[in-house]
Amino acid sequence: MSAQQTQEQGIELWQIRAECRGPQAEVFFPPPHFERKVDRLQRERRAKRICDHCAVKDQCLEYSLSIREPHGIWGGLNENERKSVLELAVLM
Repeated sequence: MSAQQTQEQGIELWQIRAECRGPQAEVFFPPPHFERKVDRLQRERRAKRICDHCAVKDQCLEYSLSIREPHGIWGGLNENERKSVLELAVLM
């Protein structure tokens, strides 16, 4: 896929290289049904382990913060962790 095709489809180049692409993507977002806390924590740990080995983790986090993404694991952080980062940025 060329850079122009990627931009036309609304996909950032870093997204193509992300480790979260593919069948494991489901662990990055909560299921459509109720999720117990212990299951959520386990799912988030699995997602964060994938992020730990991702070459574009920093770009992913920057993107999620820039668009104020309210859901899922992005750049190794969950919703509450990203919210804390944004709150700290406002204080600085």
